[in-house]
Amino acid sequence: MSAVDELTRLAHAARLGDAAALESFVRTSYDQVWRFCAALAGPAAADDLVQETYARCVPGLRQFRGDAPAMTWLLGIARHVCAAELRSRIRTRNTAACWPAEPDWLKAPDASGQVVVGDLLARLGPERRAAFVLTQLLGLRYAEAAAVCECPEGTIRSRVARAREDLIAMLPADETVPEGRRQAGTSLTC
Repeated sequence: MSAVDELTRLAHAARLGDAAALESFVRTSYDQVWRFCAALAGPAAADDLVQETYARCVPGLRQFRGDAPAMTWLLGIARHVCAAELRSRIRTRNTAACWPAEPDWLKAPDASGQVVVGDLLARLGPERRAAFVLTQLLGLRYAEAAAVCECPEGTIRSRVARAREDLIAMLPADETVPEGRRQAGTSLTC
């Protein structure tokens, strides 16, 4: 049984009042939800956003029908929580202070000499970043990512392709990316 199917099974059991299933549901999904929130709103806010996601999710389990995998449903809630947080930041501060070009929390040495993924992801627009993180880092299928982002699957495919192009264009000229891949945008070594 795949992790997504197991998570959906746990969601159904938790919906029926199984406390152990609810605990397993949270424990199984927590890391991916945290990574997603950190990618969208920053690691400093991720813990609070994940907590808010589960605070909304647990009562919402009563309405969970399983039309989509539980992870898709849960990441959709997380996306809404992060969007509300970002809207709140914009209302209270100006956008430049909210999203600096090179945030300190993303600067980390990379022992293998590869691209610092967090720095590059922070430079993507929120829609492209969400699509890229969901499909390329969290491993969701395009259809699942489309459900999370509430848009057509083709839009997700387009956002991921454009995110790849943007990320490749951001690479320093001395990075080792095969010339055909740099032009075509077909792969990014993250």
